[in-house]
Amino acid sequence: MSDVLVRAMTADDWAETETIYREGIEAGNATFERRPPSWEAFDTGKLHVGRLVAVGPDRRVLGWIAASAVSSREVYRGVVEHSVYVAEHAHGRGVGGALLRAFLSEVDTAGIWTVQSSVFPENTASLALHERFGFRRVGHRERIALMTYGPWAGQWRDTVLIERRRAE
Repeated sequence: MSDVLVRAMTADDWAETETIYREGIEAGNATFERRPPSWEAFDTGKLHVGRLVAVGPDRRVLGWIAASAVSSREVYRGVVEHSVYVAEHAHGRGVGGALLRAFLSEVDTAGIWTVQSSVFPENTASLALHERFGFRRVGHRERIALMTYGPWAGQWRDTVLIERRRAE
């Protein structure tokens, strides 16, 4: 998508970012979380490297990507878990690819060697996007958590564990 600019996320982007996060939550195939965190919790919990938004020509946020460390232990310093969300009205326009491309470039430069995520198997668009960027399926977790909201409320959900290793 040539009219998308990917740049660092700022606190000023939070209102639009939170709306996109909420859309993903309401759809039921993005996260086990019931609601987006506050900006303060998001800011504290996410790394600054690779924390990006995609904006259109009108400067509205079309999607976001961010990661958190999987562990505070030194041996895992190069392993992160990421999330990528695209606004419903921007699906199918290359926003996810633009975000993932920029994110992987930043985390590779920062010395992060493994990027992972757990994706609901029903989220086929996310799985396909990640496969295009070199992620591989490394596991299938059955009935890992009970969904407490939305269209899947009361159902145990599976996830697919995906990862991408930096080329050495």
